Amino acid sequence: MISYIKGKIIFKSESFIIVSTGNVGYKVFIMSDLSEIGQDIELFTYLNVREDALTLYGFLEYKELELFEYLISISGIGPKAGMGILSLADPETIKVAIAKGDSSILTRVSGIGKKTAERVVLELRNKFSNIESDDVLKEKSKEINDHTDTIEALVGLGYSLSQAKKALASIPEEIKDVSERIRLSLKELGKR
Repeated sequence: MISYIKGKIIFKSESFIIVSTGNVGYKVFIMSDLSEIGQDIELFTYLNVREDALTLYGFLEYKELELFEYLISISGIGPKAGMGILSLADPETIKVAIAKGDSSILTRVSGIGKKTAERVVLELRNKFSNIESDDVLKEKSKEINDHTDTIEALVGLGYSLSQAKKALASIPEEIKDVSERIRLSLKELGKR
């Protein structure tokens, strides 16, 4: 099992990078734009073994890998859907949404319907139930909704998911209004 890779990025696309380590290049599927070609990187990895393929998925933090493994352990959630869920928000925020029983957030991922999202909540809710108080749960749930609403608006305007995430990452966290976040993201995208 390959569980960690440290090396230099020699190629990158929107969904994967190739990491060179010890004169071997590993194709690693990632959630977002991690870094630039030529930079050193360290990733926690998950090796998905199928009859016809060995696929490596990479994560910057161990808590992302841990949540990914929880998610793909559920029937109906494969690695692609697991990566989609993790791309919604940080792992703690997703855990809070699951602990709260908010399956609507999970349905924002392509390929996850209402029944599958409810199954995820049902099977993982108890694992994350001791996370935080109701007030924090409500606030984190609203943050996820605002974040995904902004991303969906930018994608709807023709930008790629990667471009939308990168632009949104440059917006100060204290700006909470979705329309203001969209406006500032568009301004950032216009600079490129």
